[in-house]
Amino acid sequence: MRYNELKRSIKGITNTMLASSLRDLERDQLLVRHQYEEMPVRVEYELTPKCKTMIPILLELKSWGETNLD
Repeated sequence: MRYNELKRSIKGITNTMLASSLRDLERDQLLVRHQYEEMPVRVEYELTPKCKTMIPILLELKSWGETNLD
Protein backbone atom coordinates (compact mmCIF):
# COMPACT_ATOMS: atom_id res chain seq x y z
CA MET A 1 0.00 0.00 0.00
CA ARG A 2 1.19 3.50 -0.69
CA TYR A 3 1.50 6.21 1.96
CA ASN A 4 -1.53 8.23 0.82
CA GLU A 5 -3.67 5.08 0.64
CA LEU A 6 -2.75 4.34 4.25
CA LYS A 7 -3.46 7.92 5.30
CA ARG A 8 -6.92 7.85 3.70
CA SER A 9 -7.77 4.50 5.28
CA ILE A 10 -6.88 5.58 8.85
CA LYS A 11 -9.38 8.22 9.86
CA GLY A 12 -7.93 11.19 11.74
CA ILE A 13 -4.25 10.18 11.70
CA THR A 14 -1.73 12.97 11.25
CA ASN A 15 1.21 12.79 8.84
CA THR A 16 3.61 12.87 11.78
CA MET A 17 1.92 9.98 13.58
CA LEU A 18 1.62 7.86 10.42
CA ALA A 19 5.28 8.41 9.45
CA SER A 20 6.41 7.60 13.00
CA SER A 21 4.25 4.47 13.15
CA LEU A 22 5.54 3.23 9.79
CA ARG A 23 9.16 3.73 10.92
CA ASP A 24 8.46 1.82 14.15
CA LEU A 25 6.77 -1.05 12.30
CA GLU A 26 9.69 -1.24 9.87
CA ARG A 27 12.20 -1.21 12.75
CA ASP A 28 10.29 -4.07 14.42
CA GLN A 29 10.36 -6.03 11.15
CA LEU A 30 6.56 -6.00 10.81
CA LEU A 31 6.60 -3.91 7.66
CA VAL A 32 8.83 -3.67 4.59
CA ARG A 33 9.28 -0.34 2.82
CA HIS A 34 9.89 -0.48 -0.92
CA GLN A 35 11.20 2.71 -2.54
CA TYR A 36 11.20 2.96 -6.32
CA GLU A 37 13.57 5.45 -7.92
CA GLU A 38 11.01 7.07 -10.18
CA MET A 39 9.95 10.66 -10.60
CA PRO A 40 8.12 11.32 -8.41
CA VAL A 41 9.58 8.77 -5.99
CA ARG A 42 7.11 5.96 -5.27
CA VAL A 43 7.10 4.23 -1.89
CA GLU A 44 5.02 1.17 -1.01
CA TYR A 45 4.64 -0.69 2.27
CA GLU A 46 4.07 -4.41 2.72
CA LEU A 47 3.37 -6.59 5.75
CA THR A 48 6.08 -9.12 6.55
CA PRO A 49 5.26 -12.80 7.07
CA LYS A 50 5.96 -12.23 10.78
CA CYS A 51 3.31 -9.50 10.87
CA LYS A 52 0.79 -11.60 8.95
CA THR A 53 0.85 -14.18 11.76
CA MET A 54 -0.70 -11.50 14.01
CA ILE A 55 -3.79 -11.05 11.83
CA PRO A 56 -5.85 -13.92 13.35
CA ILE A 57 -5.04 -12.67 16.85
CA LEU A 58 -6.07 -9.12 16.01
CA LEU A 59 -9.30 -10.35 14.40
CA GLU A 60 -10.13 -12.28 17.59
CA LEU A 61 -9.51 -9.14 19.68
CA LYS A 62 -11.76 -7.17 17.31
CA SER A 63 -14.50 -9.78 17.64
CA TRP A 64 -14.20 -9.78 21.43
CA GLY A 65 -14.41 -5.99 21.53
CA GLU A 66 -17.50 -5.93 19.32
CA THR A 67 -19.18 -8.50 21.57
CA ASN A 68 -18.16 -7.12 24.95
CA LEU A 69 -17.76 -3.38 24.51
CA ASP A 70 -20.78 -1.32 23.64
